[in-house]
Amino acid sequence: MLTSSPQHATPADGHIASYYAASRNDTTRYPVFKGDMTADVVVVGGGFSGVASALTMAERGYSVVLLEARRIGWGASGRNGGQMIAGISGEAAIARQLGEDGRRLVRDIRYLGHDIIQERIATYAIQCDYKAGWMEAAAKPRHMAALRAHVEHCNADGDKLEIVEPQDFRGVLDTDAYHGGYIDRRSGHLHPLNLVTGEARAAASLGVKIFEDSPVLTLTGGSNPIVTTANGRVTAKSIVLAGNTDHPFQRGRLNGLLFPTGSYIIATEPLDDATARAINPQDLAVADSNVVLDYFRMSADRRLLFGGRCNYSNRDPNDLTATLRPRLVEIFPALKNVAIDFAWGGKIGIVITRVPTIGRLEPNVYYMQGYCGHGVNATHIAAHIVSDAICGTMEKLDLFDKIKHIRLPVGRFAGNQMLALGMLYYRLRDLL
Repeated sequence: MLTSSPQHATPADGHIASYYAASRNDTTRYPVFKGDMTADVVVVGGGFSGVASALTMAERGYSVVLLEARRIGWGASGRNGGQMIAGISGEAAIARQLGEDGRRLVRDIRYLGHDIIQERIATYAIQCDYKAGWMEAAAKPRHMAALRAHVEHCNADGDKLEIVEPQDFRGVLDTDAYHGGYIDRRSGHLHPLNLVTGEARAAASLGVKIFEDSPVLTLTGGSNPIVTTANGRVTAKSIVLAGNTDHPFQRGRLNGLLFPTGSYIIATEPLDDATARAINPQDLAVADSNVVLDYFRMSADRRLLFGGRCNYSNRDPNDLTATLRPRLVEIFPALKNVAIDFAWGGKIGIVITRVPTIGRLEPNVYYMQGYCGHGVNATHIAAHIVSDAICGTMEKLDLFDKIKHIRLPVGRFAGNQMLALGMLYYRLRDLL
């Protein structure tokens, strides 16, 4: 589950003290669940996975109950970098394991989440500062070969990615930190908390019954699926475990798959227009090509939101600003005297294979989790796939079900330490 950084306590309204919480445009509070209820589908989790699933099923005419342990968008969905990136993580593993079926799956879903999000922004008038344009920047000169190969592969499928040569990079970002890259104009960036709360508002308008501060205590599948909370129960035809559920539900085929990993963001004070245009004239969201990567973008009010320094050991830094600011200034020296107004963090779900886990835990109990930092797009893809399966179209869910995942045969704490050691290797390699 997502947790706030220790130096940034949760305020009275339930969201952590982040830039997104401070600039949200929807303060709707949903009631605590009480009593007995029936529905076609009960969704456990009120982040992107759960809200997108609930909205999709409601659009298809199903009755839905959504139970969220805290607030809608409380976890990673309301805290992330806001980068809407094409595809999902682990695409190479999918193609390697599934062959042509895997390659076709990757191609077919690459922009599916984008299409869903953009349609909902338009249909439900969701104000979430959507902006087109995303770049992967080469952190090392040697990374350009892999980026060129990726662009060639995607463009052969009909995409229109643009290579940025090293000598042209200054025209895209005002920094000497990178060595070329590519731009995807169909990807982009947005205010994630405003998107997820906007989608929740849309779901409620279609009849979805949403409850907050209602953690699920038990669930059973089979022919009579039931979910219980401290104050009641929901009987449904299907249960959807949406996102990084509590550890007791990481059972059966989910046991040993998911590892929570720290990720952190700082937000500068608003920059003057000239400075913002100088450092990022095309207003792109950017992620670098390292395994332990940096990522950044401009907010609608011209703050630089800068994230990275993923921590796989489950120990948060004592001072997020002191941890992230030196790297920000290394990339953009012009910002050395800019104030930092917000700093926050949380946990994302990492799967060793990097492929999100989408499938069935038991009859009529579906799950989706482990987006490995690519959640804005991938959550909406997963919600679409699971919704299709509940409606009887199993093709894509069956393909994900065939993916062989790596399970660490140890407890979560020891697993995180093993993962941290493995990622230290990649961090050291990134520095060479």
